[in-house]
Amino acid sequence: MEVHDRQIAPAQGGSSGGVISLRPLQLSDVDDFMVWATDPDVARFCRWEPYTSRDDALAYIAGTVLPHPYHRAICLDGRPVGVVAMERNEVASNACRGELGYVLGSGYWGRGIMTEAVRLAVAEVFGGARPELERVEAVVDVENKASQKVLEKAGFRREGVMKKYFVLKGKTRDAVMFSRLATDDDS
Repeated sequence: MEVHDRQIAPAQGGSSGGVISLRPLQLSDVDDFMVWATDPDVARFCRWEPYTSRDDALAYIAGTVLPHPYHRAICLDGRPVGVVAMERNEVASNACRGELGYVLGSGYWGRGIMTEAVRLAVAEVFGGARPELERVEAVVDVENKASQKVLEKAGFRREGVMKKYFVLKGKTRDAVMFSRLATDDDS
């Protein structure tokens, strides 16, 4: 599998830039995975609760991530700092679209890393990694403004708000639907 990477400029405030790349997440990445997966701030808008066990993380990586057709580590200078995934389509009538999901360690927020990772993932998916997909969509909690900005900067279109769309951590939530089509211009 080809690894895609791009250099990012240093972030405002003097933080160093680095090379962003995507690659399959591996069992050996479990300690890096635990950095973001145990963080309540990272898990706030996710369907999962923060991990508390390295063994549970290993089981998740082995049982869910490794067999997944598109689940990638977001690496900064070769080290995983988050993940991006394109959910599989189990129903034939949904085979033309995939749902994008992603998380990034909170220590890396605000540096443009996620926006670039989303751009790379979409380029891979539409470039042949998932040839059946004509549409990539992302469903974002209406309160998750940072994720909405990531998608807008990555060229996604905001399609609208879906009221009472999903249940997150016991509460019914509104969501914003974003999409990107294989035929969309990259400019």
